[in-house]
Amino acid sequence: MESARIVGALARYTGDFPLAEDLAQEALAEALVSWSVNGVPAEPAGWLLTTGRRRAIDTFRRRAARDEKYALLASDLAAEEPGADALFDPEAIDDDVLALMFISCHPVLAKEARIALTLRVVGGLGSDEIAKAFLVPVATIQARITRAKKTLAAAQVPFAVPEPHERAERLGSVLNVIYLIFTEGSFASGGAEWIRTDLAGEARRLARVLVQISPEPEVFGLIALMELTAARFPARLDASGRPVLLEDQDRRRWDQAAIRRGRAALARAAGSGRGLGAYGLQASIAECHAVAHSVAETDWQRIVILYEALGRLAPSPVIELNRAVAVAMASGPADGLELVEAIAARGELAGSHLLPAVRGEMLTRLGRRDDARSALLQAVALCGNAAERAVLQRKVDELS
Repeated sequence: MESARIVGALARYTGDFPLAEDLAQEALAEALVSWSVNGVPAEPAGWLLTTGRRRAIDTFRRRAARDEKYALLASDLAAEEPGADALFDPEAIDDDVLALMFISCHPVLAKEARIALTLRVVGGLGSDEIAKAFLVPVATIQARITRAKKTLAAAQVPFAVPEPHERAERLGSVLNVIYLIFTEGSFASGGAEWIRTDLAGEARRLARVLVQISPEPEVFGLIALMELTAARFPARLDASGRPVLLEDQDRRRWDQAAIRRGRAALARAAGSGRGLGAYGLQASIAECHAVAHSVAETDWQRIVILYEALGRLAPSPVIELNRAVAVAMASGPADGLELVEAIAARGELAGSHLLPAVRGEMLTRLGRRDDARSALLQAVALCGNAAERAVLQRKVDELS
């Protein structure tokens, strides 16, 4: 997170976010040379910020011949020249990191660009690390980051925390990006691994940084959701690395510390008096699973009610599908299947493996083996993750 603070501070000084990231990289490169000869300074962050600032002055002076605006900026920056302590003011740095999160998740950017830029400039991950996590070439990630910077520059997005009247909406974009990163880590959409703990862990770290500087109820709600979901990670894979479904998991292996952290964060979200938001409601559902001793002892009626509330607040076909699963557990597979068929009739989730997978499970419970096998085969064909596909194929084989 140190790199985010440095980029954020330089962006505040220069007013140029893409330039700030370049300046931070140049300062780090200079540090590798200087520190190996002269030793690490007493205030490494202050040294990097001072070096980055001087690089900015040099850059603006070079541009001054083309544009009078840069000459004025260079003059202003050189005249101010604060010491390292002033450069690294904690309160200003917190605002810088918050502004960095908002600009990396700006609505003008495409979803993939927001994720890549956030992991790069806020998380401090290299392009190679991001590419490995999302199973794409390094050049693809580098191109996304470059395009994102150009888009922000073209749109003249200011480096600043949004005004209060738009902050709630913009905070939603930041939370969405963090949740997308976590979701890809906890339920990988492609590749051989089912769980990528590095990505999920990075999302949790970003959320913990965010809540320190923006302690809003929905930030606590997202933290609660991620902690309660991650608590099940130790039991979601067997000794061979194969996925273990919820009903087959050894709940003694669940991370009780993560459950306690999640429930504490959920209490903070609920204690605001404003009612739970979408992440808080999902965390409440995760809590129902976390406190139950088995699938049979889970409070499925409460989960149905929570999904109904979530569907009103943030309607989506995936939420409807999850509600159908809860209804099937609370009232029987026939009632759940009726809801699934309604989703299918509307043409929703047509390209997803989730709907035929759920449909196949309910048909199996109803004893309609041929129909169930057909649905599960469709799910196998649509599933992009090798580990999850193997689970679905085993279910098909059991019905053969």
